[in-house]
Amino acid sequence: MTLLLGPPSSRKTTLLMALARKLDPQLNVSGRVTYNGHDMTEYVPQRTSAYISQHDLHIGELTVRETLDFSARCQGVGPRYELLAELSRREKQANIAMPDPDLDVFMKAASIGGGQEASVMTDYIIKILGLEICADTLVGDEMFRGISGGQRNRLTAGEMMVGPARALFMDEISTGLDSSTTFEIVNSIRESIHILQGTTIISLLQPAPETYELFDDIILLSDGQIVYQGPRECVLEFFEFMGFSVTSKKDQEQYWMKSDEPYNYISAKEFSEAFQSFHVGRKLCDELSVPFPKETSHPAALMTNKYGLNKKEILKACVAREFLLMKRNSFVYIFKMIKVIIMAIISMTVFLRTEMHKKTVIDGGIYMGALFYALNAAMFNGFSELALSILKLPVFFKQRDLLFFPSWAYSIPAWILKIPITLLGASFWVGITYYTTGYDSDAERIFKQWLLLICINQMANGLFRLMGALGRNIIVANTFGSCALLMVLALGGFILSRDNIQKWWIWGYWLSPLMYGQNAVAVNEFLGKSWSYVPPGSTEPVGVTVLRSRGIFPEARWYWIGVGAVVGYVVLFNFLVTLALTYLSPLGKPQAILPEETSKERVGRTRGESVGLSSVGRDDGAHTSASSSNAIPNRKRGMILPFETHSITFDDIRYAVDMPQEMKAQGIEEDRLELLKGISGAFRPGVLTALMGISGAGKTTLMDVLAGRKTGGYIDGSITISGYPKKQETFARIAGYCEQTDIHSPHVTVYESLQFSAWLRLPPEVDAATRKSIQRDGFDVRCCSFSRRTKCTIGSTNCFDRANSILQRESSRDVLDSAVVELPHLFIQTLVYGVIVYAMIGLDWTVAKFFWYIFFMYFTLLYFTFYGMMTAAVTPNHNIANVVSSAFYAIWNLFSGFIIPKTRIPVWWRWYYYLCPVAWTLYGLVASQFGDVEAELDTNEMVKDFIHGYFDYKHDMVGYVAVIIVGIAVLFGFIFAFSIRAFNFQTR
Repeated sequence: MTLLLGPPSSRKTTLLMALARKLDPQLNVSGRVTYNGHDMTEYVPQRTSAYISQHDLHIGELTVRETLDFSARCQGVGPRYELLAELSRREKQANIAMPDPDLDVFMKAASIGGGQEASVMTDYIIKILGLEICADTLVGDEMFRGISGGQRNRLTAGEMMVGPARALFMDEISTGLDSSTTFEIVNSIRESIHILQGTTIISLLQPAPETYELFDDIILLSDGQIVYQGPRECVLEFFEFMGFSVTSKKDQEQYWMKSDEPYNYISAKEFSEAFQSFHVGRKLCDELSVPFPKETSHPAALMTNKYGLNKKEILKACVAREFLLMKRNSFVYIFKMIKVIIMAIISMTVFLRTEMHKKTVIDGGIYMGALFYALNAAMFNGFSELALSILKLPVFFKQRDLLFFPSWAYSIPAWILKIPITLLGASFWVGITYYTTGYDSDAERIFKQWLLLICINQMANGLFRLMGALGRNIIVANTFGSCALLMVLALGGFILSRDNIQKWWIWGYWLSPLMYGQNAVAVNEFLGKSWSYVPPGSTEPVGVTVLRSRGIFPEARWYWIGVGAVVGYVVLFNFLVTLALTYLSPLGKPQAILPEETSKERVGRTRGESVGLSSVGRDDGAHTSASSSNAIPNRKRGMILPFETHSITFDDIRYAVDMPQEMKAQGIEEDRLELLKGISGAFRPGVLTALMGISGAGKTTLMDVLAGRKTGGYIDGSITISGYPKKQETFARIAGYCEQTDIHSPHVTVYESLQFSAWLRLPPEVDAATRKSIQRDGFDVRCCSFSRRTKCTIGSTNCFDRANSILQRESSRDVLDSAVVELPHLFIQTLVYGVIVYAMIGLDWTVAKFFWYIFFMYFTLLYFTFYGMMTAAVTPNHNIANVVSSAFYAIWNLFSGFIIPKTRIPVWWRWYYYLCPVAWTLYGLVASQFGDVEAELDTNEMVKDFIHGYFDYKHDMVGYVAVIIVGIAVLFGFIFAFSIRAFNFQTR
C-alpha cells in the first residue's frame, strides 16, 4: 500500500488518472503502463482498477445505501467467484472439512451478489467506512441538506470499494475527515490489501503520524516529478542523503546552530536526479528493467469483460434506479400534471364550444388555433425535460467512464418510464378539452387525437433530452433548446403556411416534426362530419377549404403519414441522445493553474536555460539568506480595518428535526431526532477556538445554528452577543460564515471574487485604496486547484442564497445591479437582430417606425430576461423553474392575440389578455407598423381597418403600449430583486 504525497498542483491527480487510464484521450501522453506485465489494451483498465476522485459527485435524491447498492449491482462480483472456488480447492487439499462459518457465508454471498438489488458487500463497506448512522439518509446536494461533507467523501470511496477492482487509486480521500476516521479507513484498506494481495495508491494531504505509519511505500511528487519512491523506512535516509537532517523537537540549539548559513534552494528536478543515484532509486531502476513474467499472473486478476453484468441485468438495474428517482421527484411530475390540467382548463374555457362556429374559414382558423395550442402546449411541456436531464449528467458521465453501464442502459429507462406520464397527460388534455371545445364527436377521431398528442409529447421529450445531451451545460442547452423550439414552431405550418415559406427554407418545413403533427391533427379534425357544410358559392366542404387555406394536404392518409413521421422522430431523437451520451464528454473540467515561478522554471528547462532562484519570484535580485540581518523586510501585514470586538455565549442549545420515515419504519417511536443535545459555551475576543469532532458529530450543525443558517428543524436555547440577545439581522452584518462547500462563480477570477465580496461587506466609508489593500493582504492565492478553493471561500461569500442569508450591505441595490448589467448586451442583440429582420422583411424605412420596432424588441428581450431571472428566484430549483416558465410561455402564446385574436377571446378571459406581456408586444409591433397603413387588401378593406377590426389594434395607442411594456420590464426586475432578498430555498 503506497502513500502519494505532494503539495497542491504537484500533479498527484494527473498521475493517478494516468495509472487508471482516466486521462482525456485528446491529451498528448507518452510512456507505458502495465498491469502484471500486460499492456492496457489486453484488459479493461476501468474495471481492473478504480480511480476514486476527490470530487464528490452523487445523486442527491438517493440514500447512502441505495448509492452503494447500485454501484455494487453494476460492477458485479468480478473474480470473487473464482476466489471462492480457489479457496474451496485449497481447503480440500488441506483437509479442512468445516471452514469458519461466518467467513464461508460472507464469501458465498459476495461471490453471487452481482445483479442483486442488495449486496452483502454494501453492508461490509458501510461498516468499515463508518456509515451505519447515515446509511438510510439522503445524500443531498447544495440546495437540500443530506449527509455531512466527511460522510460524502467516504461515500465516494465506498462507491468504488464495493466493486471487484483490486487496484485502487484514491485521490485525497481524507478531505473533510477527522484523523481517527482516516486512520480506521486506511487501516481497513491496508488489511484487505495485504490479505488479498491488492494494489492501492492513496493520495493524502498532511496525514497524521499514525496514519503515515500504516503505509508500506511512499511516493513524493513535486512539480510533476517523482522526488522519492520507495519504502517508508528509507524516506528520512534519503533526505539526510540530500543534506536535510532531522533536528530534535526539544533542543532549539540544534535548530538555530546553522542559522547564519546562506539559503540554499534545491529544485524538484535536482531532487529527482539525486534519487536516481540513491540506493533505493538504483534498486527501483533495476527492478523496472526486468519485465514482469506474465505467466505468473492469475487469469482472474485482470478484467477482460467491459461490464460487470450482462445487458439484461444492467438494464434492470438502471430501470430500477430511474423508477426510484422518479418516485423521489414525484412532486415535479405531479406539478407537471397539474400544469397540464390547468392549461387544458384554460384551453377549454377560451375555445368554448358555445362561442365556436363551423361555418366559415375564419371559424376554421380559430379551431386551427386551438389545435395548434394543443401541440404548442405539448412542446413547451417537453421543454422541462431539458433541465431534468442536465442535472443528472455529471453523475452519468462519472459512472459511464467507470463502465458501470453503457449509455443506452441510461437513456432507454429515461425514455420508456416517461411514457405512462405522457399517456396520463394526453388523457387529461383530451378528456378536458375535446368535447368542450366542440371538436368532431366521432369516437375514432377522439382516439386519433389522443394517440397523436402522445406521440407529440414523446417527440418533444426526446428533442429536448437531445438538446441537453448536446449542450451538457444548462446555459448552452437552454440556448440549443430555445433555438430548436423556434425552428420547429416557425416551420411547423401554422405560423407560416406551406405556401408562404420561401423556397430556400422549404426543406426546414419538411424536416420539422411539428409540421407532420400539425398536418395530422388538422386532417383528423377538418375531414370530420361536423365540417361537411358547403358554403354558398363553393363546391367543397368548409373543412377542406380551411385545410387548403393553411397549406395542409386535405387527404385522410396524411394523418397516418404524420403519426408515422412523429414516431420516427421519437426513435431518432432518442437514438441521437444515446449517441451523444456515448461519445461526448463533460464540458469545462477544472484545471489547476501553475504558480508563476513554476511556469518560469518549466519554460527555462524547456529552453535549456538555467533558472536560478533570483530570477524566479524575486523582484530585487539580491542574495537572500536565512539570517535576520540579511533578510529583506517584508511589507507590514495585518488587519488595517478597525472593528468592534464581540463575545458570543450560548446556553443549552438543542436542535432537532422530524424523525425520518426510514427510522420510524425500523421501530423508533419518537417524533423528533435530536442532533444537538444541550450544548453550552462561549467564544471570546482574541481567542482562537478549534471546534473538533469526528465526522458526523454535528460540527456543521452547531455552526449553522449559531450563525442562523438553519431553515428548518426545531431550535431551543439562548444565544447572546456581548450580553445582548442575538438578532439575526444585525448579527449577519458583523459575522462571516465560511462553509466547507466551496460555491463560487466559475467565470470570475479569484481576485475578482474577493473584490466583489469586499465591495458588499465593507462599510461605505472605507476608501478604494484601503479596500484594495485588504483584498491583497487577505490571501496569496496563486492557483485554483481543488484544495485551494477554500482560500477563496474564506475571503468571500458571494453566491445567491448564501449572500442572501448573510444580508450583505444594500442587497436590493446590488441585485438590481445584476439586472442593470443586462441592459447593454441586450441592446446590442436588439440592434443585430432588429436591423437584419427589419431590412429582410421589407418594413417601411421611416425613422419613427424603425425606432418603434427597435424599442419594442429591446424591451421584449428585457422583460423576458427579467422574467427568467424572476422565475429562478421564486422557485426552489431548476426543475420547478422550467415547469413554471414553460407553462407561462404556452399561456402567453395563447393570449398574445395571434392564436386567437382579442375579439374572439371570451369575455371571462379577456382580463388575462390585458395581463399578458406578449399581447402588448404584439400590439405595439403591429400597430406601430401597420396601424396607419391605408393600402387596400383583396377584400377592398384598408389595412388599418382590418387591423382595428380583427385585432382591435389602434395606432393612437402605441405610446400607451410602450409605457406598459416598460412597466412590465421594471415590474419583473423588482420582483426578482425582492425574491432574491426574501426567499431562501436551501434546506439546512
